Amino acid sequence: MSQTQTNNKTLINFMNKRKLAMVFSIALIIVSIGSIAIKGLNLGIDFTGGYLIEAGYKDDANLDQIRDALADAEFKDAQVQNFGSSKDIIVRIAPRADINKATIGDNILEVLKTTSEQEVQMRRVEFVGPQVGEELRDDGGIALLVALGGILIYISMRFQLKSAVGAILALIHDVIITVGIFSILQLEFDLTVLASILAVIGYSLNDTVVVLDRIRETFRNVRKTTAEDILNISINQTLARTLVTSLTTLLVLFSLFFFGGEIIHGFALALIIGVVVGTYSSIYIASSTLMAMNIHKQDFLVVAKEEIVDDAP
Repeated sequence: MSQTQTNNKTLINFMNKRKLAMVFSIALIIVSIGSIAIKGLNLGIDFTGGYLIEAGYKDDANLDQIRDALADAEFKDAQVQNFGSSKDIIVRIAPRADINKATIGDNILEVLKTTSEQEVQMRRVEFVGPQVGEELRDDGGIALLVALGGILIYISMRFQLKSAVGAILALIHDVIITVGIFSILQLEFDLTVLASILAVIGYSLNDTVVVLDRIRETFRNVRKTTAEDILNISINQTLARTLVTSLTTLLVLFSLFFFGGEIIHGFALALIIGVVVGTYSSIYIASSTLMAMNIHKQDFLVVAKEEIVDDAP
């Protein structure tokens, strides 16, 4: 990457690549929206409704054998995965008219017993109705919109409108791409993933605010230089903090992904994607938006209020 000299410091010229970064981001957004529109999301039973059965084996469970046995027992749509350890499993089944809620647990247990000679213990059976799932889905979408609206107001009050637009576009960019990857790969999208999307918004906002705050201070303190140079200076001054924060966060998330068990994979993966995309958007999307809106020093100057002097005795 090209470099420039400013104040006797070697700076990475991020803004020199902003057009390429914008093309890359637009392409990712188009692919993500296209996948969401065509393929949709692989919604979990939290949103679609259905049955969740947890069972435990004394030794490791053979997931392939369990799936085949459930398919033979007319549960072809059943999703089977480990839960916490290789000895515990969760079976998810979409709601069906021919399933008796009172006996579904016993029916699944009988099928599981045919897959192994070891003892199988039923841990829990839960049912989520389709109406409840729809309410959770709608409420989750409203929560995302309310969060974005509140952020727009907050950034507008703390900085100014141009910075708020850049921050909101960066957040929308992060959410669309993160959700888009789940759609492209058809990964299960449940309440834990939705919670991680909200966490991604908070993380990305924090990173973006740090960059915007430095941009504001640099515009006020540095004179006789272009807006592009000021943005480069500001990004480079916060780069070390951004990388350290992102890398330490990713270290924890990768630990959760690999050692936290199957049940937390979706949550950890969404956060991993969100942290990577959020770090990228703080550098390129928010800052490039300011360049596109012709940001200049006057946008960050504080207008002094005239004092009214009363000369009356």
